[in-house]
Formats: sequence, C-alpha cells, structure tokens
Amino acid sequence: MEYFEITGGTPLHGSITLQGSKNAALPLMAASILHPGRTTLHHVPAIRDVDVMIEILENIGCTVQKDNGTLIIDAAKAEHFEVAASLGERMRSTIILLGSMLGRAGRAKMPFPGGCIIGMRPIDIHITSLGKMGAVFEETDGMLCAVTDGLCGTRIHLRFPSVGATENVILAAVYARGRTRIENCAKEPEIAELCRFLREKGAKIEGEGTSSILVEGVSHLRDSTYTLMPDRIVAGTYLFAAAATRGEICLEGMRPSDMESVLDVLGRMGAVYENREDGFYLDGRKAINPLPVVCTETYPGFPTDLQSQLLATLCVARGRSVIRECIFEERFRIAPWLNRMGADVTTDGREAVIEGKEHLSGQMVKAQELRGGAALVIAALMAQGITRVYGSAFIERGYEDLAGDLRKLGAVISKKKAER
Repeated sequence: MEYFEITGGTPLHGSITLQGSKNAALPLMAASILHPGRTTLHHVPAIRDVDVMIEILENIGCTVQKDNGTLIIDAAKAEHFEVAASLGERMRSTIILLGSMLGRAGRAKMPFPGGCIIGMRPIDIHITSLGKMGAVFEETDGMLCAVTDGLCGTRIHLRFPSVGATENVILAAVYARGRTRIENCAKEPEIAELCRFLREKGAKIEGEGTSSILVEGVSHLRDSTYTLMPDRIVAGTYLFAAAATRGEICLEGMRPSDMESVLDVLGRMGAVYENREDGFYLDGRKAINPLPVVCTETYPGFPTDLQSQLLATLCVARGRSVIRECIFEERFRIAPWLNRMGADVTTDGREAVIEGKEHLSGQMVKAQELRGGAALVIAALMAQGITRVYGSAFIERGYEDLAGDLRKLGAVISKKKAER
C-alpha cells in the first residue's frame, strides 16, 4: 500500500498553477459520446477517475488519445453502450453516462452506484426525471438497464437540485424531441461548464447558473475543442492548507467568482486575500478564528466537498467551531483520525463540534475517501512530527499531483510504498 509521508510544521509559501476540474471533466467526457465524431478537451487533470472514464469510453468503442493534459475522443464507432461492473466499482460517477447513452443510442446498461463511505447517493431523481422523457428502467442481474424508443422534451421539476441528475437530464435533452425545461436544477459552475461545452458542439441551451435551464432538442452535433475550467475544490483544499499552516500562497488560474462562500469562511477565520494579476493570493498567517457555525449547502453555499478540509483546519483555531453537514450523512468519518492526532472533535449525527488545540501531533492515519484523505494531509502539514497518510489512491482520484504541488509550496512530503 502506498502512503504520503509528511513532516509537519512548515507554513506553506509560494505559487502553483491549478489543475483542470475533475467535476467538469467527467460529465464533458460523458457528453462526448453524444456526437459520433471528434471532441478535443484541454486542461484535463491526470487523475484516476479520468483514467477510469477513458477506459469506459474505450470499452464503449471510442478511441481516446491522451497527451499532456489533452484528450482527443472519437466516438464515431461507439456501439457497446454498457459499463462493466468492474469499472463501475472503481468510480461512483458512471451514472453520468446514462443521459448520453440514452440520447445517442436509446439504451444503456450500468451498475448501480450505491453508497460509499461518505453516504448514500440515491439515483431515484435520475430515473424519475429520465422516465418522464420516455426512458424505461429495469434491474437485470444487479445492473441498471434503460431503453427508449425516443426521448421527448418535457417539464421536469427536480425535488432536490442534484448535480448529477441535472447533468443527466441536460445530456438526454440534447437530442430529445421538442423542449425540455429543468426546474429547481443545480447551479454549480460545473453545470454551466457542461452547458457551454454542449453549445460549442451545437446544442441549444440557456439558463445555466439559474434554477431553470431550457434545452431545445437538435438533430446533430459537431466536432469541437474546449478548455476545462480550473478545479475549485482543489483550489479550496490548497487555500485551507495555507490557512491551517499559517502560510501565504498564490494560485494561478483560480476563479474567485466560483468560490465566494469558501472565501467568506476563510475571511471570517482571519485570512486576507486578493485577486492579483499573477494569481489569487491568500495570507493565512492570522487565520486563527473559530467559526460559530458553518453549514454545507448546494451551490452557491459552502460545498460539502470542502467540509473535511475545513474541519481539519479548524482543529487548530482558537476556540470552539461547529460544522453542520447537510448533504452527505457520513462526512465526519475522519474525526477519529483527527482525534488520534490530538484534535478535539465530537460528532453527533450531522453536526461536529471542534475545540481548537494549540497543535496536532504526527501519527499513522488512513484515507477512506477522496476529500477526507486530502483533509488528513492538511492535518499532517500542521502537525508536529511525521505523519503517514495511507490510502493515497483515494486522494489521487481527484488530485493530479498533491505531493508535487505541496512541495512547490515548501511542504516536506513524499509518496512511499509500504514494505510487505
């Protein structure tokens, strides 16, 4: 098993360039199969989830060329619209292929995404919404099967602004007959990114960034080239790492407009920041204030994908903080590991109370999921002594080169393989 070994206590300092967005790359790759032609994507992050999606696309019949952050996907010969169970087990977001497969071929087969360590990810919103458009679903040998003799545009009101369901309906609506209006839809920047990408391919979409998106079906798409947005969750991770270590960093390529709730939290903690010509600068030397309460919410609220990183950072704030997790019910799984390092975190259901300590101590800890793993790295960066964070593969699902980036910022971190 591989792990990160970190010697803590060094404030981060320096500048790095942000990777492309994981949460934008996957739906755009899924969207590529709608068009029986070529899609070129730039600034694609070199992460495990992207590698799994490439393997899925190749199994479908696409050809994929990968070169230094650029993917060229040719879906002309895509004909096997099924996701193998073995691939579905390696990535939870395979459900995002459902809308594209139904739109392109009128059929789809894939494993159920089920739950994961941070909580359940129900797909009833996906099934209900696509069912209103004319898709019929059944379970066969533990696989989700869907067919349609033609999708039709309609009005769909999502009972919850699910990002995945919003993306799936948009993808299905591109070729659907007539107009599809999606109400109470997700407003995340990655949704807007998908809409912009599809418009470049010839889709007719409007309303992204609002709670109502309108898609008018078209008969065909075209070849296109697109450059992905920066990853706002990776940006937030590094900003909290700088605050936790009382450091100063500059992030090149960050879009502050996508991160207002995160910057508000950092400001309340005492961090100072500004958007400069050379990047986004944050001074975390006085980020010591506790936070009375922070609740995770759908966008534009504070993102659940940065809750663990905030939790770790607040472990050394000067006072009591409270975090309420309103999206995933099991996001506090890292609390015992943080307490093992000397933190004082008490959880009760969806609420965590953090009593700030003067410092943490290096220990052996284990990542159990992507964002919690990144949070343990933050804890290790501010701890006294050496920490080993096992389960690095979880972290590499979403971070292109976490250790390399942190070394550029002055951290003492390396990736090692445990001896058998």
